[in-house]
Amino acid sequence: MLLLVALTAAAAVTETEADRWNLADLYASLDAWNADAGKLTAQMTEFAACKGHLGDSAARLKQCLKLRYDMQKRNYRLGVYAGEQLAADTGVPASLELDQRGDALGNALGEADAFVDPEILALGKARIDALLAADAGLASYRFPLDHILRAAPHTLDAEGEMLVASFGQMNDAGRSTYSVLFNSDIPWPTINLADGELAKLDSTGYEKYREVVNRGDRKRVMETFFGTFKMYERTFGVTYYAQMKQAAVYAKVRKYPDSITAALDRNAIPVSVFDTLIAQTNASLPTLHRYFRLRAKMLGITDMHYYDIYPPLVHGDFKFPYATGRALILDAVAPLGKDYVAALRNGLDSRWMDIYPRPHKESGAHMAGDAYDVHPYVLLNYIDNYDSVTGTAHEWGHAMHTYLSNRAQPFATANYANFVAEIASTFNEALLIDRMIKTARTDDERLFYLGTALEGLRGGFYRQAMFAEFERNVHARVDRGEALTGDAMTRTYCEILKRYHGDAEGVVKVDDVDCVEWAFIPHFYTPYYVYQYATSLAASSLFAQRVTGREPGALDRYLTLLKSGASDYPYELVKKAGVDLATPAPYQALVARMDSIMDRMEALLAQRK
Repeated sequence: MLLLVALTAAAAVTETEADRWNLADLYASLDAWNADAGKLTAQMTEFAACKGHLGDSAARLKQCLKLRYDMQKRNYRLGVYAGEQLAADTGVPASLELDQRGDALGNALGEADAFVDPEILALGKARIDALLAADAGLASYRFPLDHILRAAPHTLDAEGEMLVASFGQMNDAGRSTYSVLFNSDIPWPTINLADGELAKLDSTGYEKYREVVNRGDRKRVMETFFGTFKMYERTFGVTYYAQMKQAAVYAKVRKYPDSITAALDRNAIPVSVFDTLIAQTNASLPTLHRYFRLRAKMLGITDMHYYDIYPPLVHGDFKFPYATGRALILDAVAPLGKDYVAALRNGLDSRWMDIYPRPHKESGAHMAGDAYDVHPYVLLNYIDNYDSVTGTAHEWGHAMHTYLSNRAQPFATANYANFVAEIASTFNEALLIDRMIKTARTDDERLFYLGTALEGLRGGFYRQAMFAEFERNVHARVDRGEALTGDAMTRTYCEILKRYHGDAEGVVKVDDVDCVEWAFIPHFYTPYYVYQYATSLAASSLFAQRVTGREPGALDRYLTLLKSGASDYPYELVKKAGVDLATPAPYQALVARMDSIMDRMEALLAQRK
């Protein structure tokens, strides 16, 4: 049984080749990438002959769909290689150029197959059903074809779809500008901490030093970091406004009433899911405020500020070198079965991951799973704290979801929706934290992990729901054609931030500089993504509770969900597995879990007295 490893100092990490991913699994060289890009270009020319002939026969439809999905598969693989080259070092101009070339290929592919959806719609459901019945080899395309037919009211004619596809050349300008500005161009400041340590406050440094014990240091870390964003508030406002205008234009072109309906309808997710999440979160703010009051009590402060929400509730220099974190994760996921553990161990040992931070490396963490015939890739910025262990478990939850889906599904139905994606990642986090609580050797350790569990629920549920509420507010204003500056975004975010943190009630004081935090959140550049962290956490908490509680059939239902890919609409897949996210039940269960954890912590604290 594995226990907490506490060290007095983190050992210096010297990167080896084994600590970085092996992109040669994708392409042995740039020449190989170029050759495959040439094949994609040739396929696009060949695919043009399918235009106007999809309904000629079942054989012709199958031939054209096979070619279409092969082009998509090749495009994804090219994109992963280019994107991960850039992520490894955002300061290399050649990598940025390659990534842009990959985007251009993807846009060209969008134009080349833009005729498909309108032509399928013109053929109609009856004709498509007849073609499907005529050839069993078309079975793997049934759901994608049904998906196209369902979108009939929002699909343009062939000329219109070609025009929309051509706009892809301008897509994501806001996101791209944000990424380069944030990761490469901003000169991140350095401050001296009270103990003499020099702290560089880039993204990784901020996430590390906002946890320090010294309260004055925490205040200066947050003021300095967010103060830097304040200096660029106008620019970040322009980049985000551009991204939101893009979403508003596409919603209007596709005849949706607003951008949220357009975004959710892509995967047939009812807007009632979003509405229920926000309503239930606001209804349960007293539980969040209870947590903040408990945190203030444990930290020994009476005037809690926003800069006090990150330090561990139990003092101690708990360090988790990567080897320790790896072992803990493998131990934690044991309830998912030997096959799952073996597949995860193989991935961890096979250079599918880039582990440690370095200058110009993309901040944060992600999983790139689009290379269907290869394997997932995981980017981390591991810094030996417990958050790094949790982040690793999270990203490998994604990676294992991809691995299982790709093995179980044909390419056409393997690429699962984001709505399902965050369930696998947060499920693994839940297994990890439960394992750590059970194996804690002392009350201090137990309080540390219970507190970490609370912080995970705050960050994964309440914080993401708060982001989602802000996102809906600003998108709605852009949908209405209103102007929106960075300063206006800061004021809007400030109202929501203060409400969630109980500023008016004296729970947590939110200072003015904190209100520019919206500019720090890269996920806003993927419209209506963040709410899925909260819905997924609610779902995964229930799934984990049922699996670890050995509820009959729970493990099989969960693994079936992971293997289902995009074989049905994501909301329906989660319902089949036993959770309906359009109802209050999963959110109320999560809030009850949070209250239960605080009950345990308060009992331990009372025992100490």
